Amino acid sequence: MNHTAHILGAGGIGIAAGVCLTRAGWNVTMVDSNAKKIEAGKRYGMSVDGQIETRAQFVSFHEWAPPANETIFLCVKTFDNASVLQRIANMEHVVPIQNGFDAQLELLQHPAEAIASFVSECDANRPATRITRAGSLHIGARRDMNAAQQERIDTLANALAQGKLFPVENVPIILPFKATKLMYNAAISPLAASAGVDNAQLLIDPLAQKMFFALLRENYSILKNAGLEMQTIGPFHPDTVMRILRTPMLPKLMGVFFRPSLRGTYCSMSPDMGSGRTEVDAYNGHLIRLAGNFPCPINRAVVAMVEKISRERLIPSHSHLRELAAMLPRGVLS
Repeated sequence: MNHTAHILGAGGIGIAAGVCLTRAGWNVTMVDSNAKKIEAGKRYGMSVDGQIETRAQFVSFHEWAPPANETIFLCVKTFDNASVLQRIANMEHVVPIQNGFDAQLELLQHPAEAIASFVSECDANRPATRITRAGSLHIGARRDMNAAQQERIDTLANALAQGKLFPVENVPIILPFKATKLMYNAAISPLAASAGVDNAQLLIDPLAQKMFFALLRENYSILKNAGLEMQTIGPFHPDTVMRILRTPMLPKLMGVFFRPSLRGTYCSMSPDMGSGRTEVDAYNGHLIRLAGNFPCPINRAVVAMVEKISRERLIPSHSHLRELAAMLPRGVLS
């Protein structure tokens, strides 16, 4: 049986998923709004870590006709969701692979979702990416599934695994993994992107490290207070991460252990800084809404900082972290 998938967003995650599916024999259509990237894909194909794959079709988003009953992977940034979702009538076959929580998307009750813990960095104008940090792809249900829906998830998981680019974990419920990914993303992305540094600098620079650990603790507390279950992404469960962060000297020792794997990797928010729009609302904004009356001063300050950088088209700089520290109540970073 020939399977077909349309992948919206020819970025790092979209290209990696597309290569895996073509290797599994699927008919893949890559859709993007970047004309240069579409033209390069038509001429030369797409690639992951220099391995070229030419069997996918490339189509401009403006010319794309949404299929009625074929898999659609949603791999665009959350701030582009609105223009995409208004063209999709049937959410039954939509599988987002995104970071953060988009309020509009959450209301549409798509049955399945995937979360990537690997880092894949794509060229701005070519469908060529490289996996800069190893990790898994978790895929699973968002709610109770019927037999046909579960079969589709199993089929997708098996096909993605055949690409052998990353481990694929077929999980019963995806939301606990998505909550854990949010805990990390909402700490790494705004800090590293605002400072204009790679992810390893959050564990090297003293001020960035202090803010990173404090924001992780606040994110965890918000999610726990909201009663959300979290699952393991990476080597430790979030509960273990918090015990480490609360143990004197242990966080710095663990930082030394993780620095090499983070060096040279950049968060997905980094290319958007100074462009006028970021995903901070889907990260920290979502946590603020989730917190309600629960204290979240660091997240509120982070949103204000990133919005100012975007609004005023400022250049990322370590000085933004110093300004952020000055905005926080006394004792928050201790």
